[in-house]
Amino acid sequence: MTARPEMYRFHNGEKVSLPFAAAEYEARLAGLRKAMAEAGVEAAVFTSMHNIAYYSGFLYCSFGRPYGLVVTPTDSVTISAGIDAGQPWRRCHGDNITYTDWQRDNFWRAVLSVAGPGKSVGYEGDHLSVLQHDKLKAFLSPARMTDIAPATMRQRMHKSPAEIALIRAGAQVADVGGHAIRDTVRAGVREIDVAMAGRDAMEAEIARRFPDAEYRDTWVWFQSGLNTDGAHNPVTGRVLERGDILSLNTFPMISGYYTALERTMFVAEVDAASLKIWEANVAAHEYGMSLLKPGVSCAEVTARINDFFAARDLLQYRTFGYGHSFGVLSHYYGREAGLELREDIDTVLEPGMVISMEPMLTIAQGQPGAGGYREHDILIITEDGNENITGYPYGPAFNVVG
Repeated sequence: MTARPEMYRFHNGEKVSLPFAAAEYEARLAGLRKAMAEAGVEAAVFTSMHNIAYYSGFLYCSFGRPYGLVVTPTDSVTISAGIDAGQPWRRCHGDNITYTDWQRDNFWRAVLSVAGPGKSVGYEGDHLSVLQHDKLKAFLSPARMTDIAPATMRQRMHKSPAEIALIRAGAQVADVGGHAIRDTVRAGVREIDVAMAGRDAMEAEIARRFPDAEYRDTWVWFQSGLNTDGAHNPVTGRVLERGDILSLNTFPMISGYYTALERTMFVAEVDAASLKIWEANVAAHEYGMSLLKPGVSCAEVTARINDFFAARDLLQYRTFGYGHSFGVLSHYYGREAGLELREDIDTVLEPGMVISMEPMLTIAQGQPGAGGYREHDILIITEDGNENITGYPYGPAFNVVG
């Protein structure tokens, strides 16, 4: 019987255009290797979608299979499953090894072929499962293991000019989706119909702006009435009614990079109690944006907005933090947890960071003004303040529609 291979290189076709130029990926790898050297790490083994995409450009689809990126002082190699054939090689910066399904754990044999045995290994403590952690130790026999995830997060928090250009384009695409949603809203239309209009408009716009990209994962959360009480509530088939509170949320995904637009809206009319809450949240939104500048900490911004709401007897209606970083992330992968506007985050804002301002108030059903109110803009921290790259208007003057 012919022996079946554990792994092979299937470099099928030619390399395609990646989200960024080769020099961008080399700069990221140089920053990573510097962090590895400082931590005494000889081989970094990445398993998360966000770090593999950040350092190689390849955004995997696991379907229950492990994927990886191994970075050493000289090599950068993605590890992918045979089901993907040559696509991972075409869409990654650097080399690629395909592992086979012929025997269990060929993934780790492929990782070992690049990392080598007995080395000081870096891994992602916030992603690697207990099962895969044990397999890493069994196959690589590391001399030492170091959680390198915090260092990579700090690197990802500081955006390059190329990243900022992509994020800026994403914010503009989110605005396109917002306007498509506004044009669709009226009494008698279902949430799902409005969501599809926004999603379709964004996907067409992404394809127009990025003809060489891969297209996936763009989505809309559009909620109405009681369904607005949570920021991440799924879309339903509820039919919109006159006077309904609405939550518009557009999320274009461009090569793994997430941007967002979120707005409070009402169908045709807004009652006095709701208008009062809405205007207070808009005021907090504007105040919060004014605070985002170099030298201020996330915790300090949070405390000041807390005081703003407390002075108006509204703080008890706040349900989560006031903003977060942007970059390679999605609703099912990635998070730069060190750059969130929360009480327990002491990160100081610096030029080149990108962060949202998104205060939300939720009033329970049965109370005057019931519903969830949220505005969301994306801001680039500059040398002396910030630049707001969200264009779609917020507030009652523009968003009582239909």
